[in-house]
Amino acid sequence: MTDSPSTAPLSGVRVLELGSMYAAPTAGRMLRDFGADVVKVEDPTHGDFARQWQPAHEGLAIGFARLNAGKRSVGIDMRSEQGRDLVRRLAQGTDVLIENFRPGRMEAWGMSYHDLAKDNPGLVMTRVSGFGQTGPYRERPGFGTVAETASGYAFLNGWPHTPPTSPPFGFADSIAGISAAFGTAMALYRRELSGVGTEVDVALYEPLMFILGDAVLNYTATGTVMKRHGNASGAASPRGIYETADGGWLSIAASNQTIAMRLFDAMDRADLKTDERYATNTARMANNESLQEIVGSWVRSHPRDHALRVLEDHEVVAAAVNDSSDIVKDPHFLERTLVDLAGTVLGPALTPGPVLHVRDFAGPTYQGVPTVGEHTQALLSSELGLSDEHLAALATAGVVSG
Repeated sequence: MTDSPSTAPLSGVRVLELGSMYAAPTAGRMLRDFGADVVKVEDPTHGDFARQWQPAHEGLAIGFARLNAGKRSVGIDMRSEQGRDLVRRLAQGTDVLIENFRPGRMEAWGMSYHDLAKDNPGLVMTRVSGFGQTGPYRERPGFGTVAETASGYAFLNGWPHTPPTSPPFGFADSIAGISAAFGTAMALYRRELSGVGTEVDVALYEPLMFILGDAVLNYTATGTVMKRHGNASGAASPRGIYETADGGWLSIAASNQTIAMRLFDAMDRADLKTDERYATNTARMANNESLQEIVGSWVRSHPRDHALRVLEDHEVVAAAVNDSSDIVKDPHFLERTLVDLAGTVLGPALTPGPVLHVRDFAGPTYQGVPTVGEHTQALLSSELGLSDEHLAALATAGVVSG
């Protein structure tokens, strides 16, 4: 992908990111992906704690690189009044401020939305926290794991005979970060109409609770607590992940009547189409265990590539179960999804690019990952007019990066 700033949807938008770790920086990256200039404020000594994450390569945390490539880093100690004053001044010239402190911290620092909007009424302030800015749990700390359990996701994830399971990656944080970017874009659109900014409040657990489907509604309507189903959906059959003859894996989602009938044809089992146990989804769900064995037996009798070709020929929804080595060789992903992360110690590296595509915008480049406070001197000089002497004094006092 190449830069195309004239058609970037958020070209000209300035974002001040006070976020650390995962969710808020994800929101910053989403906005940066579509043309926003993102200035990341970090602790001048240690930086974002995500810089210490594992895995790392030659001292660069891979997760930090993925979320922060292309941003500018300014080292400011927000625990000091001088540091907070610098951030307030930067906020006067920004369109969006993203923060993920525990609710109440920004207010205690005199940096609530209302405080900052006095000097910048068009400011959009996007706030990401464990449980949101309101409610009995607002002051509780919260990371993704807590959101994954509190939302009900972990309870539904896994097999009936296994414990509730959280994913081995930042699932809740990523969903919350994408949701925060969505909320920010809506607020910017509203500002275009009214000229006035607003406050966007994102709790880590809420977007995740939304994507759980019918769990809460089903309980309040029927009194049924949905359980773990493994790879089955609990709503339609057959659906699952199956091992192939050569030890590979593939998924099949015959989640509507037409596709289920196509699957039976692909398996050369037209008899199943009229078998009263499998002729309708209601019947298939009632007899899911036996049907899964029939489908699994068919898949196990073929190498993965052959089974996938047969399924594709019959327009059955199916795909290989890919690991990363499969993904980076796949021509489809190489054409539209994976982008180069260049200019780092990671060497020639690929990473997933923007989560969606906009016509006439080729997309961003991902060139370089900022060191802690790399842009402090240049940005505070150009944006706030600080002299070299003033910057030197602030650096000596530990307020900014030297």
